[in-house]
Amino acid sequence: MNSIAEGSALGAPPAAGERAPVVEVLSVEKVYPNGTRALQPVDLTVADGEFVTLLGPSGCGKSTLLKMIAGLAAPTDGRIRWWRHGADAVGAPGRKLSMVFQEATLMPWARVRKNARLPLDLAGADRAQSDRAVEEALALVGLDKFADSYPRELSGGMQMRVSIARSLVTEPNLLLMDEPFGALDEITRNRLDADLLALWEKKRLTVMFVTHSIYEAVFLSTRVAVMSARPGRILDEVTIAEPFPRGDAFRVSQSFAAYCKTLSELLAVASTSGSTED
Repeated sequence: MNSIAEGSALGAPPAAGERAPVVEVLSVEKVYPNGTRALQPVDLTVADGEFVTLLGPSGCGKSTLLKMIAGLAAPTDGRIRWWRHGADAVGAPGRKLSMVFQEATLMPWARVRKNARLPLDLAGADRAQSDRAVEEALALVGLDKFADSYPRELSGGMQMRVSIARSLVTEPNLLLMDEPFGALDEITRNRLDADLLALWEKKRLTVMFVTHSIYEAVFLSTRVAVMSARPGRILDEVTIAEPFPRGDAFRVSQSFAAYCKTLSELLAVASTSGSTED
């Protein structure tokens, strides 16, 4: 399988303060109808071109926050602004977002090509343009030779690549990813992490990523936001001031270990700062 990481090159990204905000989370809270308080006021700004990871204990509201940013759930209080176009406008002219979920959620009866084309079919897009977009997206994730395969014929990692391709066909500017590689083995996960960074660079995306893995967070991110136990809040943020591309040498470096140690200590504090009971 071709790797989308081939030929990638990217230096250290500009500081977040030098770029326009893509997402602004402004004192956002979430309380469910049964009274469960998922999030206490959360403030977070994500700038254009950043790769920001949400890291925290299970049940701390990482996925809830990401779904609200995707427009799939509404805050109980506070507001979210996308590209500074207001709390009730997920999109803006020339600006789009896509979300990749924990499961690939592919249609088992449809071939890879049709699965990847689904968002365009639902939008009634021109078929010829859709086919070109699908071909490009499948090539980006290294699945151009598997367009006529069925999901059952693919490995778990390949199925997740299809899900990523499906999120790319609409040409989003903001990509939201909710633990997309959590169920994969470590070798596959590491390979997809490297490929994701190459994709981020090639398409000049802004990415928000949810994970439980400290190692994954350090490898991928320009910045990691550590969330406390429920009700979730941003406990602290750590900038990963390392150049790109990042490879295996970074994973075994002293700086990688130091970042992991810092995040591990913050997670220990986060786990005792609230309750994750259902």
